[in-house]
Amino acid sequence: MPDINMPPRCHAISAGDALQVLAATEYGLDAEEVVRRQAEYGLNRLPDPPKRSPLLRFLAHFHNVLIYVLIASAVVTGALQHWVDTGVILTVVVVNAVIGFIQEGRAEQAMDAIRGMLAPRSAVLRNGVRVSVDAAELVPGDIVLIEAGDRVPADLRLIQSRGLKVEEAILTGESVPVDKAIAPVAEEAALGDRTSMLFSGTLVSAGVGRGVVAATGAATQIGRISGMLSQVETLTTPLVAQMDRFARWLTVFILIVAASLLAYGYFVGHMLFSDLFMAVVGLSVAAIPEGLPAVLTITLAVGVRAMAQRNAIVRRLPAIETLGSVSVICSDKTGTLTRNEMMVASLADAGHVYSVDGNGYAPEGAVSLSGANALPGEHPVLMEFARTAGLCNDAMLRSHEAGWRVEGDPMEGALMALAGKITDDGTNTFRQWIRMDAIPFDAVHRYMATLHCDGAGLSRIHVKGAPEAVLALCGDQRAVHGRAEPLDVAYWNDKVEELAGEGQRVLAMAVRDMPDQHADLTTADLDGHLTLIGLIGLIDPPRAEAIKAVAECHEAGIRVKMITGDHAATARAIAGMIGLKNDDRVLTGADLEAMDDAALADAAVHTDIFARTSPAHKLRLVAALQARGLTVAMTGDGVNDAPALKRADAGIAMGLKGSEAAKEAAELVLADDNFASIAAAVREGRTVYDNIKKVISWTLPTNAGEAMTIMVALFAGMALPITAVQILWVNLITAVTLGLALAFEPSEPGTMHRPPRPRNEPLLTGGLIWHIVFVSTLFLAAVFGMYFYAIDRGYSVTSAQTVSMNTLVVLEIFHLFFIRNIYGTSLTWAAAKGTRVVWGCVISVTAAQFAITYLPPLQTVFGTEGVPVRDGLLIVAVGVVFFALIETEKKMRLAFRGP
Repeated sequence: MPDINMPPRCHAISAGDALQVLAATEYGLDAEEVVRRQAEYGLNRLPDPPKRSPLLRFLAHFHNVLIYVLIASAVVTGALQHWVDTGVILTVVVVNAVIGFIQEGRAEQAMDAIRGMLAPRSAVLRNGVRVSVDAAELVPGDIVLIEAGDRVPADLRLIQSRGLKVEEAILTGESVPVDKAIAPVAEEAALGDRTSMLFSGTLVSAGVGRGVVAATGAATQIGRISGMLSQVETLTTPLVAQMDRFARWLTVFILIVAASLLAYGYFVGHMLFSDLFMAVVGLSVAAIPEGLPAVLTITLAVGVRAMAQRNAIVRRLPAIETLGSVSVICSDKTGTLTRNEMMVASLADAGHVYSVDGNGYAPEGAVSLSGANALPGEHPVLMEFARTAGLCNDAMLRSHEAGWRVEGDPMEGALMALAGKITDDGTNTFRQWIRMDAIPFDAVHRYMATLHCDGAGLSRIHVKGAPEAVLALCGDQRAVHGRAEPLDVAYWNDKVEELAGEGQRVLAMAVRDMPDQHADLTTADLDGHLTLIGLIGLIDPPRAEAIKAVAECHEAGIRVKMITGDHAATARAIAGMIGLKNDDRVLTGADLEAMDDAALADAAVHTDIFARTSPAHKLRLVAALQARGLTVAMTGDGVNDAPALKRADAGIAMGLKGSEAAKEAAELVLADDNFASIAAAVREGRTVYDNIKKVISWTLPTNAGEAMTIMVALFAGMALPITAVQILWVNLITAVTLGLALAFEPSEPGTMHRPPRPRNEPLLTGGLIWHIVFVSTLFLAAVFGMYFYAIDRGYSVTSAQTVSMNTLVVLEIFHLFFIRNIYGTSLTWAAAKGTRVVWGCVISVTAAQFAITYLPPLQTVFGTEGVPVRDGLLIVAVGVVFFALIETEKKMRLAFRGP
């Protein structure tokens, strides 16, 4: 067995020698050997990238302009011997850092969980059986199957290769894909010249191949020279970055205002410097939304986790913002809108149409003709169908407790099941045939071809693919009596339309007998030389949840467009089942190619079904829809879909059937390949955006109200209605509780009944600015009103300030309940009931307020006195009036706007 720290130079030896050195066989390892090698070599993972130590992460939370202001203030108050104020300020600084440290840790944990969900899988041979495993479970000696779009999971020595090209830019810097082959190269060959090797982390751009794992984890080439490849971006988006910049500039503005007030109060108002300085500190703390970027980050983390629970994994966080404005979803059909459980329903030869029964991928079921069982002995064409279906195939069927499951392409799994139904041999059909060569399926030529030998001197080419592609390769057809006859193209085109009109996906199958010494397969062996066997019709019923999700998208003002490679009639039939609009109009790839960009843009808007399309057509459709100002989400799974996924506003890759290239290009990955998960992701995207808007709409008015209270008092030359220490307390206790509670808000009932928001809509709209002004004015009136009320009743200044502080907190609580429903009424039982998070925060704040109001030690620290019960009830009543005013204003605004 090789030493993992010094893997053999497999590139310089033959494929057979590499297998011998690695103690492997072409059929793969057995389960016991895999377990033993995993114990010896460990998991196929790169070491985690170095992270900041907890101490450095904690200290980073002191790197904030406001924190610098507070620390400087603590120094000044200490110099003035205001030790209580100094202690409170320093406590606030430390508590703010602790809370930020905890919140950041939770956000990182959420993102780490998402990274785990993105772990790639690999197709390997174990005991000669193809299985799909987590790439981390690979060990040296494993046989890995590679195809276009895959990311190479470990360092592999090629043992089979056909048309293989690999992008190795991450290792060699060479932007052009490298041709790969199995022939050994010189031992001293540079990394980029080792054409017999595939290196971990590189991307297969074309072809298929097999390789034996030569090195895993840290022993791979990429493991030696770099850290972990990034799979998920850091926890930020353009919106969060924008709000961070806004908070910084607002901080600068507030500090200039504070410095001006300090100068004004000292030189013009002749106020005592110590009192004036603490007032300015209070103003700075009140006005600066220091916690806003952190709360927004937590809101994003909560949204990412919620999406992951809905099987939508966010790879690039700006997609969350984009999802809230998506107006068009372009979806693949197979597996996304349908169940992706293909089953052969019909067989058509030159004179008959057979029906095929069965359930899912089970290789059990009858083939019938006109209601009577059709046996292979009486209908020889059935055995030809079975042989081509079973041999021109890369899938495997496996039996599980829950039923039969396919390893590989679902359509090929259905063909394997068909072979088992006809031969009655289960999954052991045609084992005596040995594959000599193959032409893998490609979106360009749209067929797959294999060359097999039966061991008795007979060699045969088997071909399956799109009917028009296979018909173009055929020179004749198999007649009912078994002989060859001239190809009747019109007959077969009618049969294609007939089967597709029933919602079936249609494939054509053809064969050619070859000389027994023929060992290589080229396209020249096919062109015009094939004999057409017939057509196969497969069905893939729509997902019930997809039908519901499409209807939900329509209610949300989102158009759903189906883009499929299937026949037009098949696409129309499925579209009718799932409820697409304009399901009577279908454009094919040929139609798209005949249109210029302007005509395509018009057609794309009014058409919802696109059939017989290629990845290039997808790219044009995205650009056409965007040219009409629409925000486009696009699904894709193949390596050729990557350009369209990158071009789309929100690229969505399939997690089960999608290639690594598609996932790399996409912003989101669907863990279940289900269209319903796209609709759920859009709903969560809207919810996250709503919650961000709620956080901002709650934070800015409350901060403005606190700041205006201090500013008015300073300009009026009167005592502050709330002291600087109390402002510090209020900001600390409410910002980390009430503000953070909004990050966990569920979707509002009408979330998916609103039209998409304009993608360029600014967050600080005229409506939000008006809300800031209106609410802060009410805050100002209520706080000063209660302060003057207390003074008028003969209370001390300390008691009046305590009343004002509690009034401010109560107003913020009522404002929280108002802001939870920004699109509808807050006067409902559901709105009042809130959530456990909201009530947990409200109870915590209330308990804290009671503590500093009535506990003597805290009264000394915060300069408070007990509030009589009657005045406490009055404070709550003021909060109710405040709530009624802002709710009435919202009703007036919504009524004026209209439905």
